[in-house]
Amino acid sequence: MHFTQTPTASWRPQVRFTQPVAGDLAQACVAVSPEHTNAQIYEILGRHRETVSLPVLEAGRPIGLINRSLFLSQISKPFYKELFEKKSCIAFMDKAPLIVEADTPIEQLALMTVESGEKALADGYLVVEHGQFKGLGHGLELMRVIAELQTERNRHIMQSIEYASVIQRSMLTVSDSALARSLTDACLIWEPRDTVGGDFYLFCDHADGWFAAVADCTGHGVPGAFLTLIAHSALRQALDKHGPQNPARLMAEVSQSIKSSLGQVDAGDAASNDGLDAAFVWFDATSKSVSYAGARTPLLLQRAGQEEVEIIDADRLGLGYSDTPLDATWTRKQIELSPGDLLLACTDGLIDQIGGPKSIAFGKRRLREALARHRDLPMPELGVMLMAELKAYQGGQLRRDDLTLFGMRLN
Repeated sequence: MHFTQTPTASWRPQVRFTQPVAGDLAQACVAVSPEHTNAQIYEILGRHRETVSLPVLEAGRPIGLINRSLFLSQISKPFYKELFEKKSCIAFMDKAPLIVEADTPIEQLALMTVESGEKALADGYLVVEHGQFKGLGHGLELMRVIAELQTERNRHIMQSIEYASVIQRSMLTVSDSALARSLTDACLIWEPRDTVGGDFYLFCDHADGWFAAVADCTGHGVPGAFLTLIAHSALRQALDKHGPQNPARLMAEVSQSIKSSLGQVDAGDAASNDGLDAAFVWFDATSKSVSYAGARTPLLLQRAGQEEVEIIDADRLGLGYSDTPLDATWTRKQIELSPGDLLLACTDGLIDQIGGPKSIAFGKRRLREALARHRDLPMPELGVMLMAELKAYQGGQLRRDDLTLFGMRLN
């Protein structure tokens, strides 16, 4: 049985403003039919590792969408493969994906995508013309087009930023829910300097533990936010491919993906030098230990009953930059935890904030001292106190950078 691919379509800005429509963003993709079995879907996904979603078509009309990550997680459950591999792929498809007509204006499409939730941003949306499937749209491409539209139309720039902000915040809500399910004593603070920003976080829970990432991408505002979508997508794909247990391996995969996406494989030929600093953490629920890898983002550790705050140093190499070698590797560090131990990771928006009577950076020393002072507080209150101390130190100085902080205490 053959699978089909739809023709490629791409959007290009016009010299005179022309409102693009959903059909302009329709991308070529692999598509399947209800006659495909789950075994065939498994084989197709294996051959097309870049495929995030598979449209399911019947007589050329879309009837559902198969998400790679959800499909593979379901089919890998005990006995599921034996039970379902010969059955139709509709068993695991989303029967209510976002479907839009090709002539839908981009601004209306953005609202529809946000209203449909994180699913449409992550999986994509199906574009049809008179009911017939034309292609698959992607949230990342939609945000790019919106940003370019608003650059072309200066009078709508704030509207563009608001769209980008809603999309960026929607990207983070899944992590918020996973964190709430997994940790009872934790804090997570995300404060972009502008309406949108270059920081992001990711948290996902698993049967045997949880994974957390805090990242600081190059730039602020819309350019920084655009890079967060690229990096967030690269990390999600790396997690699907390798699992969460080895943060150092994930860093290498994300770095390679970003270098490729931004054309920064060869430092001498690269037109840009963008990337990110990050901390990736895997917590193993059985051993009560943490695997950590850091790219210029250290991890702070405070043992239960101790005033001293340890700094687990990160590697000095950022992810994805043109001068980061394509085959670069990062160090995986193992940390055994005991009940009451506290972990914290933050982007440099906190440490580098200028303030105080001498107008110097807040720094790691003040952060460690603040942690020691408030170590007995529940993590949500501790996070509030840290931000209050930072704000007091900042005084009348302008906010220097985006800020993200993640902390947890082992119960």
